[in-house]
Amino acid sequence: MTILTKFGIGLAIGLPNAIGWAGSSLTRNAIPTWYEELKLPSWRPPNRAFPIVWTSLYTAMGYSSYLIWRDGQGFSGAGRIPLYFYGANLALNGLWTPLFFGKKRIDLAMVDILALLGVIGGCIATFHPVNPTASYLLIPYFIWTTFAAALNFQIWRDNRKKGSETSPKSL
Repeated sequence: MTILTKFGIGLAIGLPNAIGWAGSSLTRNAIPTWYEELKLPSWRPPNRAFPIVWTSLYTAMGYSSYLIWRDGQGFSGAGRIPLYFYGANLALNGLWTPLFFGKKRIDLAMVDILALLGVIGGCIATFHPVNPTASYLLIPYFIWTTFAAALNFQIWRDNRKKGSETSPKSL
């Protein structure tokens, strides 16, 4: 029995959560010193909602990836392409927080989240033939990320300054 077979669900769920937790210190540090100073839309959720929602979504993502690994025979079977999409998803998801909260590059974070939406769509589409449940588990993630992209765009639009990193000309 391999470690992935024995601990697969825990590892699969732990990986996206670890990526999310890795960026949490950037977020915590930037909220009082930078983020709260931005012009923010009235429709944004309270800050305390984000870790709850993301932990739930990361858990569903991880379980979904486990189903693909299990039912698609990992990288040697039908799971190979879906798992490549999933890896790209993890990379783009993990990059957003350092761009937005770390570098304060709202513009580059917007580009990242748009690419992320495309990759999540690719995950949903490629997961479905391997395990429809795994595909359906990603739909709330796609919806929330769409909402997050709208929030990212609104913050970028409302805080752009000529010559700054939030300027539309820097895209």
